[in-house]
Amino acid sequence: MSSLLRICTVLLLTLAGAAQAESAFPVTLDHKYGSTTIDAEPLRVVSVGFSDQDDILALGVQPVAIREWYGEMPYATWPWAQDELGDAQPVVLGRGNLDYETIAELEPDLIIGISSGMSNREYKRLSRIAPTLPQSGDYIDYGVPWDVRARTIGRALGKYEQADAMVSRLEARIDAVAENHPEFEGQQAAIAFYYNGDVGAYSTNDLRSRLMESFGFDIPDVYDEEAGNSFYASFSEERIDLLDVDVLVWLAGNDALEAVDGLSLRPMLTAYQEGREVFVGELLGGAFSFMSPLSMDYLLDELVPELALAVDGDPETVVPSSVE
Repeated sequence: MSSLLRICTVLLLTLAGAAQAESAFPVTLDHKYGSTTIDAEPLRVVSVGFSDQDDILALGVQPVAIREWYGEMPYATWPWAQDELGDAQPVVLGRGNLDYETIAELEPDLIIGISSGMSNREYKRLSRIAPTLPQSGDYIDYGVPWDVRARTIGRALGKYEQADAMVSRLEARIDAVAENHPEFEGQQAAIAFYYNGDVGAYSTNDLRSRLMESFGFDIPDVYDEEAGNSFYASFSEERIDLLDVDVLVWLAGNDALEAVDGLSLRPMLTAYQEGREVFVGELLGGAFSFMSPLSMDYLLDELVPELALAVDGDPETVVPSSVE
């Protein structure tokens, strides 16, 4: 292809993308507190959700502000999203109360908070600054599925087709995991944690448990019963038998293996006795928790082989994360 033809092709694709974005607006999106109308393609986007920045970055938009969740990563952006962030230097908003003054000073034309769990009061205050997109009313707070979140943000940014293609590719990868690992089907699994003296597990309202179900695993009903309207169930160590499942995935903010060493009753679990525990540390745990189009390739690459070793039926099989 000649240089002139290449330049013309790039120009045509750029113009086509601009035309597509322009035709996407105005767009009205329903949510927990009503609906939000976005009149034109947003150029200055503030992300107040705890993981929404990944979806925004994946669609080629660099937010002017990103809210810190955990991990203290540069500009609150984890390694799998650093390339998409590029040289941008967004303002980092604290994980606590929303800083309305700082947000207003940034003069955003869209505020996205699908993963923020924002209240109606917070929504109304943010809406006075700019059109604001909170969580859907169809799911509990922090429980909007990753694919719904990505496609919704795609609509808000005028990039639905790009978001849809991105989600479809990852859905195909997840389907392939289930197809290639029939041994996962019907096995009981728990995504568990040990924090401040309590143990617990995530319910089926949680994105991590939903992913395990997509692989073919079953999440025990008792976690939903214990969790109620929350996305996790927490209980005392004396009830650790609730974690007696076929494969036990321990999640921690740093070293999961070290974190659960203090559980004196853990050896009574069959998963412990038969070597069917998987330990998810900081980076993989972050990818698992963000469950975003940018983190999921790394998540699938690293987690699935460990799960396969844990459920192979041979107690002698060593799960690498259990010895590292």
